[in-house]
Amino acid sequence: MANVSAEQLGTESISSLLIKQALPASIGILVMSLNVLVDSIFVGNWIGSIAIAAINVVLPISFFIGALGMAIGIGGASIISRALGAGNKEKALRTFGNQISFTILITTTMVAVGLTFVDTLIPAFGGKGSIFELAKIYYVIVLYGVPFLGLNMMGNNVIRSEGKPKFAMVAMIIPSIGNLILDYLLINVMDYGMEGAAWATTISYLLCFLYIVYFFLSHNSELKLSPKYVRIKFSIIKEISSLGMVTLSRQAVVSVIYLLMNNILFDLGGEAMVAVYAIIGRMLMFAFFPVFGVTQGFLPIAGFNYGAEKYDRVKESIYTAIKYAAILATIVFAGLMIFPAEIAGLFLSHKPNMSELELATNAFVLENTPSAMRWVFAATPIIALQLIGAAYFQAIGKAVPALLLTLCRQGFFFIPLILILPNFLDELGVWISFPIADVLATIVTGYFLRKEVNETLIDR
Repeated sequence: MANVSAEQLGTESISSLLIKQALPASIGILVMSLNVLVDSIFVGNWIGSIAIAAINVVLPISFFIGALGMAIGIGGASIISRALGAGNKEKALRTFGNQISFTILITTTMVAVGLTFVDTLIPAFGGKGSIFELAKIYYVIVLYGVPFLGLNMMGNNVIRSEGKPKFAMVAMIIPSIGNLILDYLLINVMDYGMEGAAWATTISYLLCFLYIVYFFLSHNSELKLSPKYVRIKFSIIKEISSLGMVTLSRQAVVSVIYLLMNNILFDLGGEAMVAVYAIIGRMLMFAFFPVFGVTQGFLPIAGFNYGAEKYDRVKESIYTAIKYAAILATIVFAGLMIFPAEIAGLFLSHKPNMSELELATNAFVLENTPSAMRWVFAATPIIALQLIGAAYFQAIGKAVPALLLTLCRQGFFFIPLILILPNFLDELGVWISFPIADVLATIVTGYFLRKEVNETLIDR
């Protein structure tokens, strides 16, 4: 897991580079995903299954604001990778400085808006009935830490664009481990309940932020800022935004999906059905960690070599990334098909003296989650092509096709399907919308990726 210099991205073997870049990214995403997973297990066991549903309501709101930082980070990282590949360090530095200023400005503004409209946003995202009060407690506290989350996501992608995946991995591990330790202390030991869960998350964001600041101030980073680079330059902000819009649009669509899913499922089965989706949602975050790791590792390799006009290496990176990601996705698929009931049981409380609502919710979740999970992950083996294909266009700076392919699965296919199919098939219509959208999006992405490779890379 050695760090890779910018020059090595253009010379070392693609397989070796992809492993070096993807392994730390995968481990970081694994730990981060395990954090979300174990955090939910702790909340479910120590507070209750309704609390898991409450967090499921809050996550898309806070993550959308945090995703603003991720969008700025990924958009700027694409520019930085290509600038370093072309030997233009001045542009890399100016881009990084503008990323910092833009992230602080936009995340703090969004937090202010989020706190102002708290009583409107929570019910809109499905925080109804007994879910509302728990969701509000969690939402307000977590939102205080979201600017740090935005800066963390931005900084993490810049670290990776420098060819320092090990440091990016550590930046993802620190808040995850911190959150789990704080969960245990604040929820289980000190009995602070939902407030404890929220403060554990917020403090963990701060710990990550402090580590990222350390990295950029240390000798490990090539990006040494001076005040002139932090001054906003609108041409750079425009370029960052156009590329980052891919990531932001994806997260915006995810937030809309949570809004629709929580409301549709609440109407179909109340709080218990929202809890089923909350568990599946955690598995969606966790299960794809190796595929997302390969995708993250692929981005700087493709971007650097495209900027250096080494097109044979770009093609090789595409095919190698798809192969590795597909193998890993198939392994994930097998595990989810075999053990869905055991996975669902991990999230349920077995504490004594549970209320009738909690007992009924547990029984419903245990009965309905396994079949739903099998449907949701039915097309998992083919997602590698869709993710790598969309990431390629982002890596080479083609914002429009990257945006359209990123939105293809969830925006163009999945949302219409969940609005139509439940009218005929009830909750089954919700669950089968996932694999149908996966298949359609993969077909579309495969077509455009092949077309792009044949037209842009083959003859060079």
